[in-house]
Amino acid sequence: MDARQAPEFPAWPQYDDTERDGLIRALEQGQWWRMGGDEVNSFEREFADHHGAEHALAVTNGTHALELALQVMGVGPGTEVIVPAFTFISSSQAAQRLGAVTVPVDVDPDTYNIDPGAVAAAVTPRTRVIMPVHMAGLMADMDTLGKISAENGVPLLQDAAHAHGAQWQGRRVGELGSIATFSFQNGKLMTAGEGGVVVFPEGETEKYETAFLRHSCGRPRDDRRYLHRISGSNMRLNEFSASVLRAQLRRLDAQIAVRDERWTLLSQLLGAIDGVVPQGGDVRADRNSHYMAMFRVPGISEENRNALVDRLVAAGLPAFAGFRAIYRTEAFWEFGAPDESLDAIAERCPHTDAISQDCVWLHHRVLLAGEQEMHVTAEIVADAVATV
Repeated sequence: MDARQAPEFPAWPQYDDTERDGLIRALEQGQWWRMGGDEVNSFEREFADHHGAEHALAVTNGTHALELALQVMGVGPGTEVIVPAFTFISSSQAAQRLGAVTVPVDVDPDTYNIDPGAVAAAVTPRTRVIMPVHMAGLMADMDTLGKISAENGVPLLQDAAHAHGAQWQGRRVGELGSIATFSFQNGKLMTAGEGGVVVFPEGETEKYETAFLRHSCGRPRDDRRYLHRISGSNMRLNEFSASVLRAQLRRLDAQIAVRDERWTLLSQLLGAIDGVVPQGGDVRADRNSHYMAMFRVPGISEENRNALVDRLVAAGLPAFAGFRAIYRTEAFWEFGAPDESLDAIAERCPHTDAISQDCVWLHHRVLLAGEQEMHVTAEIVADAVATV
């Protein structure tokens, strides 16, 4: 394959007759919402089992999953939620929409995951939740974060939107003792176009039951008299989406195995390019689901980074600029921002500022291609970096 030719990557989303059969099954059962059908119930059981959780609650999207989880964990006006400053904005907005203050903290420059030292320094009497984000499928330092959580009596909420099937020292997301949320948006490792799920570990049945009420307008499963017990909203997932997600779950493990093998090669190739530093790892995160293939070009300006992304896209790579630091978005400051200036937050988040300026990521479908495509990808990156 000529490096000057656009490489061919598998399409995403992927589907086959398993999804088609599921959609027909959902159609023909005659009930298309979760209270009358069985696709959502079945998916919840299967997803919980796959991730080692006691319960799973499927919802409309990953942002709603975060918001619902935070609400049942007691987040609201007068409380604070610690989040990584380098993340998709939903990690912050889910707390802000509940009236809480989001406190962004810095991330590790190698893994891009939340810095436990920065978390410990940010805890106050108002801190209600610490939210690690497992960036690109690489799990955050759950050992140190767990100690900080225990010492301060502040629970963790894992934002696992990128981490379907990931593990930390052999333990799955649902086996780590904290509530977690996942996203099924169109680009994610499993998708139904949209969707999300909250998983509850052993011992959190009460929160699960409360979450069920809140995601269904405060209404119990067997209610026939409109006895809304608590306030809530309609965050119910539909039967068609659940049928697709059941099919997506069945091929998740095989896809993770391929992506992991390809990333081992691609990261080595990227690391050999002058000026390119691929995302690092953590041996304790012994199963990385690789939602993104991420790398940095330290010292590049944001303008040139954006030009680099454009060159990669023009050459046939599904490339994107890294997340903008959440405190450098207008949305962050609309409500629920801490009582600090932008400059003050940036001063204590130097790694986030640097990463959000010089980071590039490739969609995970790149890692579902063959070994030759990894070589071509690296050659394209090398050519593009040399010209900006």
